[in-house]
Amino acid sequence: MRFFLVICVAALFMLGIVTIFSTTSAEVLDHDLDRSFSYAVMKQFYYAFAGIILGGVIWKIGYRRFLQYSPILLYISLALLILTLIPGVGREVNGSRRWLGMMGFSFQPSEFVKYVVPAYFIHRFLILDQQPWTFVKFLGLISLPLLAVLLILVEPNNGTAAVVGTTMLLLCLLMRMPARYWAIPVMGFAVMGAVFASQLPYVSARLKVYLHPELDLRGKGHQPYQAKIAAGSGGLFGRGPGNSLQKLSYLPEAQNDYIAAIYAEEFGFIGVIAIMALYAAIAYIGFHAALHAPDRSGFYFGGAVLFLICFQAFLNLGVVSGLLPSTGLNLPFFSQGGSSLMANLAGISFLLQLIRP
Repeated sequence: MRFFLVICVAALFMLGIVTIFSTTSAEVLDHDLDRSFSYAVMKQFYYAFAGIILGGVIWKIGYRRFLQYSPILLYISLALLILTLIPGVGREVNGSRRWLGMMGFSFQPSEFVKYVVPAYFIHRFLILDQQPWTFVKFLGLISLPLLAVLLILVEPNNGTAAVVGTTMLLLCLLMRMPARYWAIPVMGFAVMGAVFASQLPYVSARLKVYLHPELDLRGKGHQPYQAKIAAGSGGLFGRGPGNSLQKLSYLPEAQNDYIAAIYAEEFGFIGVIAIMALYAAIAYIGFHAALHAPDRSGFYFGGAVLFLICFQAFLNLGVVSGLLPSTGLNLPFFSQGGSSLMANLAGISFLLQLIRP
């Protein structure tokens, strides 16, 4: 199963490389940019190589020791998240401060926090679970993870914050945490949040754009609307590799969040079914690995890692298809994005450790 998991990830990565090259080379031509057609592809290969090295280090360390080191890693992550919010230190792109620069490269700390927070949550839970649970002890368990989520929200990066928060809820369910400590408060906050948000004019405006993107084609509705055109025009077999029309400045920044729309246009419905089958195979292997993990920590962490990868894929494809509002999340192993690629390759390394030879 290890070999099959690696093959699935490699197939997604190579399909992504083809689509990234198709999209970014058109951008270079269309905007007469002074850089090589292969610049984005080579950069993606560099990050993949770095991700493989990181995965190798994690393989050597082992998931058990990673869980033991998670408190230190979480403190480091919190410091990095704070640095991204400091003007002059964190890089601001499109109104968000999510990136830190280092040696000519930029990385996004929140991508790695996705895996550090569940690791810390599991580590602390296994220590505290030796005694009966109280609400005060539960608050102590979730305080640092919630601080990380809050810092990600301030960036702002709502999609990543939602993924991390949902992963914590999943862990509460897997750990059979008393529902009165987490489920009831979450439902209460959700109801209050929905009532409060319904009174805000901009929230109702965003909902209208989500349901009818054609109402704001020059604003928030532009990308969702063009993504639907791209995906729909691909038909059954697609226009063919490199023949997308929407990548010619109609769908901006398509190599990131909306890369699946360009892929659907070029490879059609059959191509989309292929990548969905690859994610389904990863889900099956990861579920099997977590279910047969040698200990509780492996079961919890394997489930969290599997959920992180598959939930992000679901959200991204849901956005591209118009099923969900925009989340700003990449398609794992497929979209252009170095930090996301490295973090997800590290996640695959964790799953590989749980698969018995």
